[in-house]
Amino acid sequence: MSLEINSAVDRDGFIITDALLDELHITKREFAHAIGLSHSAIIRKDRLHAVSTQQRLRQTMEILKRIEPWAGSISGAWSWYRTYPIAPLGDLTAEELVSHGRADDVRAYLSHIAEGGYA
Repeated sequence: MSLEINSAVDRDGFIITDALLDELHITKREFAHAIGLSHSAIIRKDRLHAVSTQQRLRQTMEILKRIEPWAGSISGAWSWYRTYPIAPLGDLTAEELVSHGRADDVRAYLSHIAEGGYA
């Protein structure tokens, strides 16, 4: 089953995590850790709506949605995100890179691959 982006955005345009976490069968604490945020950034509404939190959530959702067609499912994309070492980016996983503020590097890598570049 593919997660629709619409189910991850509330009526005010904020990314919400509940639909994604249900699909992935993970806790908010696990998710927050995997994207480099504190648990409170995901559970407290004021922190969830903070620009920095929303930016990290959007970056992560974009990466997952770009990987999903290759991985076959959002769960497969999550597995790739957490475990696949990206050689040109120092053999770090997307999880490690995003957690260290390098989501743009992951997105550039994915664009390169999508355009037919070498992994």
